[in-house]
Amino acid sequence: MIIREALKDKNILFFSVQTFDLEKEIINKLEEFGANVHYYDERPANNNFTKGIIRLKRSLYQTTIDNYYKNILNSVSQNVVFDYLFVNRGEVIPAFFLEEFRILQPDCEFIFYTWDSFTNHKHPITILKYFNRKLTFDPEDAVKYNINFRPLFYLDAYKDVKNEVLEYDTLFLGTAHSDRYKISSEIGQWCVKNNLKIFCYYYMHGRLVYLYKRIFDKTFKQFDYRKLSFKSLKLNDIVNLYRKSKVILDINHPHQKGLTMRTFEAIGARRKLITTNKEILKFPFYNPNNIYIIERDHILLDKAFFKTDYQDIENDIYDKLSMEGWLYNIFIDAEASFWNKCL
Repeated sequence: MIIREALKDKNILFFSVQTFDLEKEIINKLEEFGANVHYYDERPANNNFTKGIIRLKRSLYQTTIDNYYKNILNSVSQNVVFDYLFVNRGEVIPAFFLEEFRILQPDCEFIFYTWDSFTNHKHPITILKYFNRKLTFDPEDAVKYNINFRPLFYLDAYKDVKNEVLEYDTLFLGTAHSDRYKISSEIGQWCVKNNLKIFCYYYMHGRLVYLYKRIFDKTFKQFDYRKLSFKSLKLNDIVNLYRKSKVILDINHPHQKGLTMRTFEAIGARRKLITTNKEILKFPFYNPNNIYIIERDHILLDKAFFKTDYQDIENDIYDKLSMEGWLYNIFIDAEASFWNKCL
């Protein structure tokens, strides 16, 4: 109720990359709370070329980025008084835009959140100083840069996942990177030997990125190209796969300690989780019945984990991990005393 009252009729300028429709879900929830959301993709375009060139050689694309943000300044700042500027991730948003927007909208509160590690994208570090409120999902970045720690969330759609007829004992969904293919393949072989069924979906941002990774990233040489998909799954696709699956496999990036979205989706859907991320031991929802931790270089699995049912976590913690709980921390109160216990 508090967040509904706080955001009712507020004008929010929202920047986020398009990721598995999550930006749409955030917009829908903010509008459900009564906010007026003006959304822009953080990138000038969402095609594979743009994603690839930004990752590989952003300087070649900087003029396009700058022109994109100049047009936004001209189109939005003249007619609307904004209460919040909300930047999610901040992969390319230029400093000049934030400086000029501040002059045009002096009473606007600037909020930054990132669900990516600064080791993967360093540009956000250069623009943190422009924001009034700063939060990250990464515990190491939270400590290093003295900003609030706030993990990710699950969408409401996962609350409705029921115990239907299960097709898969293990489900892996994720962007193709690092040792994910190696680990999931090893687990897949173990599943076959133990008469368990596994489904894996490896997403790749674009063929240009794939070719670059194939040449310069030695871990990528292990990926089977035929198993890659260049089309991201929609929310309904993911939720339907969760409905059919008993255990979710989570393989975090080896240089990233923040808990992944898969972790919270599994909690939202009340599904068991196998994860490579030991950080999960620090969280109040950790329960060895529900969560099985593996070493990425020495995988040991226990078939008994697959035979027991999921045990519900406390309701107040379950609610904190929802999108509403996340937005409350973003816009109202970061609840630092609670989340800092997980650092």
